[in-house]
Amino acid sequence: MRRPVLAGNWKMNKTIAEAVEFTRTIRSGLNSVQGADRVLCPPFTALAAVKELLSGTDIALGAQNMYWEEKGAYTGEVSPGMLKELCQYVIVGHSERRAYFGETDAGVNRKVKAALAHGLLPIVCVGETEAQYDTGQTEIVVSRQVHDCLEGLTIEQVAGLVIAYEPVWAIGTGKAATVDGAGAVISRTIRGTVAEFFGETPAQAVRVQYGGSVTPANIAEFMAHPDIDGALVGGASLKADFVDLVRIAAGTKGG
Repeated sequence: MRRPVLAGNWKMNKTIAEAVEFTRTIRSGLNSVQGADRVLCPPFTALAAVKELLSGTDIALGAQNMYWEEKGAYTGEVSPGMLKELCQYVIVGHSERRAYFGETDAGVNRKVKAALAHGLLPIVCVGETEAQYDTGQTEIVVSRQVHDCLEGLTIEQVAGLVIAYEPVWAIGTGKAATVDGAGAVISRTIRGTVAEFFGETPAQAVRVQYGGSVTPANIAEFMAHPDIDGALVGGASLKADFVDLVRIAAGTKGG
């Protein structure tokens, strides 16, 4: 069985002091949840402080982005070598990075390879925009993203990844995809594309999250789908009831 993974993406929220206070609030509850991997993804500025607070727990830490080069004249960027001292996970290719900062599938591919080379586990984000969804392009767009972002990886690397399916029209809008809709994209398009290019074994091994307006009220529905292995949670991860969301998700998957 694939082990569920629940990741909280705090985005550009919380100062160091706020991150410390919030982590102390949720740490015990999150650490008590069994049967699922739990990942906190604070801003770069708070990574070290949150890492210290997570010491002695099995809660993992993730970064929200990274650059693919190891070092050099890249003002404002953070390398995988810098992150590996702090994190276990890193989010790459989030739709906000694509939309606001011009990131491409080719760039995401380079980030995935760099993360893996440094022992970081990428959470690779894919998903269609509202316009693409409305014009029936979901399968074409998501399949292309999966292929291009994973191109050149080994079967073993793909099998160990986390992919996050985040329909852009559902992120931060309160308009979640239906379970059947998200499940179909994950089952047919994401796992189908992985199977086509890497084989059925990694297609069934890779963990695929859903993300987009996930809340404690709807998480059980998504986790009940056999092909959804967790969630990449945005706004709901900034509140203390994120613990409830994680507990419900783990319980639904039998944890």
